[in-house]
Amino acid sequence: MEATGAAQETETGAGTASRWWHGCLTVLLVVCFVVQLVVLFLGGQDANSGEGAELGLGTRLVRFFSYFTIQSNILTLVAAATLMMRPQRDGRGWRVLRLDALLGIVITGLVFDLLLANEVQLTGLGRALTLGFHYISPWGALLGWLLFGPRPRIDWRTLGLAFVWPVLWIAYTFAHGAISGWYPYPFLDAGQLGVSVALRNTVLVVFVALVLALIFKALDRLPTIRR
Repeated sequence: MEATGAAQETETGAGTASRWWHGCLTVLLVVCFVVQLVVLFLGGQDANSGEGAELGLGTRLVRFFSYFTIQSNILTLVAAATLMMRPQRDGRGWRVLRLDALLGIVITGLVFDLLLANEVQLTGLGRALTLGFHYISPWGALLGWLLFGPRPRIDWRTLGLAFVWPVLWIAYTFAHGAISGWYPYPFLDAGQLGVSVALRNTVLVVFVALVLALIFKALDRLPTIRR
């Protein structure tokens, strides 16, 4: 009885820490999204591009939600909110969402830091928002997964299904770009780089995502914090 009670107490402590961690991440992202949308409605800067009132509101909103960064942060927000409520959440659909959020947000952090940070000129709230979307969210989500899991949750079927959303995003991005002439990221700009170069860059990013997914699957066997 004492051993069982101690185990339950340990699990409760780990669950409480997970709730707090993911609760803080949830609050951060809700604030970032609310502030960013208000800024866009008022004609201020998009934290992804630095674009502002020179574009119509409809165009700003479509472009905002077209960024892989923003979609990844939405998935991260949903995953964090569910873990705040149920730290041991599970289920087929949730596993796919969790892996999508993890892959998407880590790729967001890596690509922004390595390729895009010097391309976007931001001031004021735009700079603060990009800190939330591109730095705190990616590495906070990754560290939360490493510390609290829940694990194991990544099997081969989950890994395969997790690539449906990125493939759909790629198809949408190139279709939207072909129609509008706008691409969310310069390394995907088929108009400027040519279709072959843009597709090559896309394949490289997908390959990085696959490598990350395999790394996450291997790490998924590790234990999480128990106290």
